[in-house]
Amino acid sequence: MWNKSKASALGDFEQLVLMGVLRLGSDAYGAAIRQEIHARSGRNVSINAVYTTLERLEGKGLLRSWVGEPTAQRGGRARKFYALRPAGETALRLAYHAFASMASGLERRLEVK
Repeated sequence: MWNKSKASALGDFEQLVLMGVLRLGSDAYGAAIRQEIHARSGRNVSINAVYTTLERLEGKGLLRSWVGEPTAQRGGRARKFYALRPAGETALRLAYHAFASMASGLERRLEVK
C-alpha cells in the first residue's frame, strides 16, 4: 500500500539541497550550498537551480530563511541564509529511510563497499 502521508516526496535535487543546508548549519547560503553539493556529489549545478529549489522548499514549509548583516566582502550586500524547519527534517529523514531501505542488500550487486 502506498504511503498516504500529506508530505509530498522530495526529488533527488531537493534532497541534495536539504542535505547541504543541514551539513552547513548556520553557514547555509546559496553559493555555499552549491559548493557543498559539487564537493560531495560531483554534480555541477547552476546557482539559479539552487536558488529556485531553495524558494520551492521554503514555499513548501521545509525551510526558513533570513537575511544576514551586510559584509564588506560582498560590497555591502547581505547574504540570505537558510535552515531546515521541523517539516524539512522530517521530509529528509523519510527520504533517507526510503533510500536506505531500497538500497539495503544491494551493495554486492552494485559493487559498493
